[in-house]
Amino acid sequence: MPVLRRNLTAYGFLCAALLCFAVFAWYPMAREFILSFQSTNLIDPPTWVGLDNFGYAVSDPAFADAWLATLQFTFLALVCGYVVPFAVALVLNELRHARAYLRFVVYLPVMLPPIVAVLLFRWFFDPGPGLFNQILGFFQLPGLAWLDSPTTALISLVIVSTWMNMGSATLIYLAALQNIPPELYEAAELDGAGIWKRIKHVTIPQTRLILLLMLMLQIVATMQVFIEPYMLTGGGPENSTVTVAYLLFQYAFTYQNYGAAGALGMMLMIVLLAFAAFQLRLTREDKT
Repeated sequence: MPVLRRNLTAYGFLCAALLCFAVFAWYPMAREFILSFQSTNLIDPPTWVGLDNFGYAVSDPAFADAWLATLQFTFLALVCGYVVPFAVALVLNELRHARAYLRFVVYLPVMLPPIVAVLLFRWFFDPGPGLFNQILGFFQLPGLAWLDSPTTALISLVIVSTWMNMGSATLIYLAALQNIPPELYEAAELDGAGIWKRIKHVTIPQTRLILLLMLMLQIVATMQVFIEPYMLTGGGPENSTVTVAYLLFQYAFTYQNYGAAGALGMMLMIVLLAFAAFQLRLTREDKT
């Protein structure tokens, strides 16, 4: 009993957190699972339709295109959003002055509301007076129809996503870099290792677990991309930026087909769970 009283406050906070997860995470997931096997308008009593919702989603011509766009976005986001924050963290870790100020500058985009960042980049991508085309014009290069061309629209969304989210990853990488014993770098320098060899043989092995964890989080987050295509392109042009999450939104709020939306959400969740399980297994084997 004394132990219970001493930890009563901690148990209270724990129960509050579990309650929030139950209401806002676990219950919606369970409700989505049930909804994926039903046909309902959320007013009349639902009817059980089995796997019909899954068949409807798979037979939709936009289904394959949505998965392709999602995978392309995930790959491009990994090239930019996974590599760039680590490179920025390496640079910040080598600085001796103004490090705190630069950390704040790097993290600042994370503190902005997503709608503000999206509206800002909408002006940057404007084919007329937009900032990016002005920069291209300064170098005597032709302007681009950033959001109006199927060849550049997805890349434009990756640029926005990377700028919005790189701050958190950079600080996590920076914290991991600062925990590397400096003696390892000193030994590498005595052996004549240059900066690239020090990164390859010291930095990357010492931050391997963090890199694997961030890889998993990056893929899970980017495969659920919704804000960027919804606010910037509306799935266009020519449906080139219709992602799985955006197609799910269309099923639910444009077509009012909530069962198909639930089925598509379940398929996305299964894919992400399978990848997360595979990634956690690799991490566990790496620890051993």
